Amino acid sequence: MTVPPPQGSWDPRNQPVPVTAEDRNWAMAAHVGSIVTAWFALGLVAPLVVLLVRGNVSPYVRRHAVESLNFQLNAFVLTIVFALLMFVLIGFVLLPLYGIFYLVFVVIGTIKAGNGEEFRYPLTVRVVN
Repeated sequence: MTVPPPQGSWDPRNQPVPVTAEDRNWAMAAHVGSIVTAWFALGLVAPLVVLLVRGNVSPYVRRHAVESLNFQLNAFVLTIVFALLMFVLIGFVLLPLYGIFYLVFVVIGTIKAGNGEEFRYPLTVRVVN
């Protein structure tokens, strides 16, 4: 009886790097901070600050900050479009629906970041890489 050859070798360089609690906190700040600053029409500020402060230090924080920044850019444009559509009345329906969508997915992104998981916002045009 022959033993089959090994199918591959284990390489520690291919293993995921554990995410530290500090990285998770910064990634959460990129998501939840956008809700806080969005009340002042500055939803882009929190993810941009996180990206500039910790983006070069942690790839995990960078991925979350970039994802949140892209979502905030989309939210900014869509809010303007939906506000303009209020002149033809459809905006009165679309803007509150988008507000619910926005809050739900920012909360999901915050929770995923806090758990050390990856998250991608749905229906988002990714401008920043």
